[in-house]
Amino acid sequence: MLQIDNLTAEVAGKPILKGLSLAVNAGEVHAIMGPNGAGKSTLSYVLGGRPGYEVTGGSVTLDGPEGQIDLLALEPHERAAAGLFLGFQHPVEIPGVSFVQFLREAANAQRRSRGEEPLSGGAFLKLAKEKAALLKLDMDMLKRPVNVGFSGGEKKRAEMVQMGILDPGFAVLDETDSGLDIDALRVVGDAINTIMRQKDENGPGKAVLLITHYQRLLDYVKPDFVHVLAGGRIVKTGGPELALNLEKEGYEAVAA
Repeated sequence: MLQIDNLTAEVAGKPILKGLSLAVNAGEVHAIMGPNGAGKSTLSYVLGGRPGYEVTGGSVTLDGPEGQIDLLALEPHERAAAGLFLGFQHPVEIPGVSFVQFLREAANAQRRSRGEEPLSGGAFLKLAKEKAALLKLDMDMLKRPVNVGFSGGEKKRAEMVQMGILDPGFAVLDETDSGLDIDALRVVGDAINTIMRQKDENGPGKAVLLITHYQRLLDYVKPDFVHVLAGGRIVKTGGPELALNLEKEGYEAVAA
């Protein structure tokens, strides 16, 4: 579903990704772990198309609604319309913009790009209430300005509501567990499973690239593969047991 081949990228002239290759098939969850500064967030920003992150080599392809596409050739909004969702490590606040209106505009913009009819106000509110209930988030919170006055955990849960509404084919989640307490971690983990691990009636399913520092979220979102990213490359790949070993032994043994 997502194929990354020998990807290199730099920020402000400094090389960060140095020949990263990774394949994620439909229906799979892949976790990426690694030390600070390894390039994990850079990878997520490159996939999402964030300005200032310059790709200097390699390729990224994604299976979209109409077949395989060159992800790097698309603008950020085009990547989103093609089915890519990026969950931010630090969701931003947008004062003066209603969260529920923001979500409706985002959902309908994607629907229009796919030639689908926009959701009516009533249909959208029904969908938003369903996804907010899944995340145990009061709908009144979504009537506030985007993320304004939200705790760290509330921002992450609201972002998962957004993912549920947009219903992407491929999600890149950058440290979604950051700022979550034990109860919120379980809620968010269950929501990721419900939204992204359901089988698609017309295909093999969705896929997730989950970036995390810690094993704890993987207790709820069971990965098919765990990768260690260090020095801008994938240096080790294993099953869920690899994350447990990293918790015990740290990254030094595999990142050297």
